[in-house]
Amino acid sequence: MNKKHKIVLIGSGNVAEHLLRAFAKSNSSEIVQLYSRNKETGSKLAETFGIDFCNDISKLFEADLYLISVSDSAISELSSSLPFSNRLVAHTSGATNINTIDSKNSQAVFYPLQTFTKNKKIDFSKIPICLETTNLNDCKLLTEIAGSISKTVQTVTSEQRQYLHVSAVFVNNFTNHLFHIGKEIADHHNVDFDLLKPLIAETVEKLNYKTPKDAQTGPALRGDKNTMEKHLKIIPNKKHREIYRLITESIFETYNKKW
Repeated sequence: MNKKHKIVLIGSGNVAEHLLRAFAKSNSSEIVQLYSRNKETGSKLAETFGIDFCNDISKLFEADLYLISVSDSAISELSSSLPFSNRLVAHTSGATNINTIDSKNSQAVFYPLQTFTKNKKIDFSKIPICLETTNLNDCKLLTEIAGSISKTVQTVTSEQRQYLHVSAVFVNNFTNHLFHIGKEIADHHNVDFDLLKPLIAETVEKLNYKTPKDAQTGPALRGDKNTMEKHLKIIPNKKHREIYRLITESIFETYNKKW
């Protein structure tokens, strides 16, 4: 049996927790130690998954990969404080350049492209993992490690990852905010938001066989000005009316229509 790749995980937030859960099922890679500045959270996580907990950065185990899963602003300082050199160190950020990792070690990125919620289990095998390294040997190792928990592993540059990240903000963070606005409008007029959930599910499902442009429907696409004017009159929040109008104008421009 081949020897498992050893990983030291640095961090104890949502992403770290999901990585612990994913690697616990891997047959070829394992997290052997968890380091966290937050002793309470970190020790509890380590105990849950039966691995060593470390609160002293000078006592990190030797490993094939040191995976930094902390806030973007903390990556640089943490990687600089690592008490060794010439080892493979990767961060999990979507928006942070690979060069943020201190160059005394081999720099890499291990970015799971997904939104993570605390205590919500997720099938990690379906999550794309975007990798970036500075040499072929590191790329091979990181691909093997990523492939042990995900069916979709792809190498991307820091620039490409930045484009993916801003796209992710539109399709995840912004759409979720639109769900929030939709719920506020429904609540304001005393109608059940749950009635919209099958519509939300179908909207996403269509993307499995249509491009977003081809899947577009609605009054803006049809140029139904009467309906749109009615909508604007019953949206109670001024800012939400502005968002409605702005998105409508964007749809008009996409499909060469006019208000």
